[in-house]
Amino acid sequence: MGLKVCLAGATGWAGSELARSIATTDDLDLVAAVARKSAGQVLGEVLGEPRLAAQVYATAAEALARPCDVFVEYTKPDSAKANILAALARGAHVVVGTSGLSEDDFAQIDAVARQQQRGVLACGNFALTVVLLQKFAETAARLIPQWEIIDYAHDNKADAPSGTARELAFRLSKVRNPAPTVPLEKTVGPREARGATVSGTQVHSLRLPGFVIGAEVIFGMPDQRLTIRHDAGTGARPYVDGALLAIRKVSTLLGVHRGLDCVLDL
Repeated sequence: MGLKVCLAGATGWAGSELARSIATTDDLDLVAAVARKSAGQVLGEVLGEPRLAAQVYATAAEALARPCDVFVEYTKPDSAKANILAALARGAHVVVGTSGLSEDDFAQIDAVARQQQRGVLACGNFALTVVLLQKFAETAARLIPQWEIIDYAHDNKADAPSGTARELAFRLSKVRNPAPTVPLEKTVGPREARGATVSGTQVHSLRLPGFVIGAEVIFGMPDQRLTIRHDAGTGARPYVDGALLAIRKVSTLLGVHRGLDCVLDL
């Protein structure tokens, strides 16, 4: 029998694609799903995938009454933290695909996960191109002392910055903080024009029609500039393989780990 998975956000844009992919695997078993509007139904009937026999529940607390090995959080920032803590309390490992969690949130989750002897793998983005963006940016930050991040997303994305941008800024902070020529406190004009400081990096979030998800980090030195950018299309398929890998590998971790490369040989 394979790993038992509970998927919160199972009918959403990314969650539904992940659910359909789990149905094709031999080593994963989707035993419960969370989707408020579809509560009381069978997930396979909702998604048109007869191999998905999981019951859909309105809340994570209800879904977690059915034991699972891994809980996958793909809902909204305002419910994600409570869902993760509930899953850890039930003894499940957790994969987090929801953006919008703060550093304080992750610190609290890490403490609970270590107490429960469970792993939490949080990925602002499961796409392989994002993993490479992060690794390349970390390398550049060791050599170039100034950078800023531009965060692109569709016009109805409420959280800013995105999880992708937050995670990138966090990882760069582990290398060093950028050293702007003009300190932020000496900005002439509205301070907000310089963006938000996230983990020591200035981040500028664009929310406009025509974008899906994108992240760009720009490094600058005298007379030269390096830009590293990721752009996603309209489909959720690029995130599935990484999410499946995270589900399979999260039990090897203890506490909170950030980024898919934690379980990749890079």
